[in-house]
Amino acid sequence: MPGGAREKGRTVASRLLAIIGAFDAAHPRLTLTEIAARTGLALSTVHRLVAELEDWRALGRDEDGRYHVGRRMWELGQLAPDPLQEVARPWLQEVFAGTGENVHIAVRDGAEVLYVDKVYGRQAVPIVSRAGGRLPMHPTGVGKVLLAFEPAWFVSAYLSRSLERPTPHTITEPGRLARELTQVRARGYATTHEEMTLGSCSAAAPVFLDGRLLAAVGIVVSSRRVRELPRLIDPLLTAAQGIARDYRAAVAPRTEYGADAGRLAGR
Repeated sequence: MPGGAREKGRTVASRLLAIIGAFDAAHPRLTLTEIAARTGLALSTVHRLVAELEDWRALGRDEDGRYHVGRRMWELGQLAPDPLQEVARPWLQEVFAGTGENVHIAVRDGAEVLYVDKVYGRQAVPIVSRAGGRLPMHPTGVGKVLLAFEPAWFVSAYLSRSLERPTPHTITEPGRLARELTQVRARGYATTHEEMTLGSCSAAAPVFLDGRLLAAVGIVVSSRRVRELPRLIDPLLTAAQGIARDYRAAVAPRTEYGADAGRLAGR
């Protein structure tokens, strides 16, 4: 299809956003041709816009000619107003200190898990999650928690999808997965056994803020330590409660300031 036909009706801003959005955890480095294929933009358009993004440091280029997200994007990301990462970090470090295993916190973004932060060590079991990365909801501990406490209509829509099966142990049968989500809601935490990655299992707990699900905090251990998962639930629940309390305290001053500013503006 000619480039003009593919790009008809697309603004410059939408093209730039499409190029930036072409990068994700599974595609952190892309050639110009790959960017064009993932965005549907003409190669000539991609070449021109990528050059502008590179000049602005939104994109960087490796020695082999592939592009990656630039530091300017990281700088802008640090300005995001949500203090969740900053608030959660000490609690993640505390759980890690007591276990030596991977600990992370995640939120739901669309139908995926978005990992906000992660604390890990060299001796911990290798896992695929990374801060800023995304994974499916149903095969991960944090994802099951985030899915379980969503409204019924969302859960129903999710289960009606074609579900990915990263390992032979991944639960993809809608009825079976629905029953497991019911158990998660009843007991207040989730577990997985080699559903996302062979050789690892996990546990996760919800972070509630005034009755609203804010995030999920989880831990991933080697499958050899699966019998130890039950004793890790209490530290996760404690961390989840601490994160909720500290998050509330962190956002309260901003809320109060915003209300005061609104009252002053109305005078």
